[in-house]
Amino acid sequence: MPKIVDPVVRRRAVAQAVLSVAARQGLEHASLRNVAEEAGLAIGSVRHYFADHDELMTFTMRELSRRIGDRVRPHAERLLAPDGHTDRRAETEELLAELLPLDEPRRQEAALWLAFTAAAHTRPELRPCAAEMQADLHSLMSRVLHEAQSAGGLPDGMDVELESTRLAALLDGLTLQATLLPDRYPPKLLRQVLRRHLEALRAGS
Repeated sequence: MPKIVDPVVRRRAVAQAVLSVAARQGLEHASLRNVAEEAGLAIGSVRHYFADHDELMTFTMRELSRRIGDRVRPHAERLLAPDGHTDRRAETEELLAELLPLDEPRRQEAALWLAFTAAAHTRPELRPCAAEMQADLHSLMSRVLHEAQSAGGLPDGMDVELESTRLAALLDGLTLQATLLPDRYPPKLLRQVLRRHLEALRAGS
């Protein structure tokens, strides 16, 4: 009896092969041949699940985005829960810290995301995912800050949309610097910068 293969599981396994090749050798080396070899499949098998290389790369970028979202979502749900039984300051910091390269898995994830977003400049098929990720990040920052303002944790007159953009830019900048220069931007420093920024927001500065 032929083995039944779950197409979703197989597509995600191929996407993982793309990420593994890209992490070791760079995104430009994630050819169909190299990815198939990494996944232990024939090229024809990869083509069975992806029409072409562009579709494979787009799916992989979205898969990476999904993984980040799955990690952040539990923090957001606790923070934004209507019962309010949480330490909002601590949970806000932990949620935002999930978006920083504070350990090896997240450093690799950040490097891969930066590689994909850089590729989006010359690969139009990747741009919608990059734009969606940035929009989702801004939306999350906005929800977090609006909730904090409603709970009295931020000044009433604060421009939340402007501060959401500033916070997203801070996280992007820290991620870029820590990915490129990990020795100069260790996890402790990233935490300190994030905490100082949040304290400044609460003080209205």
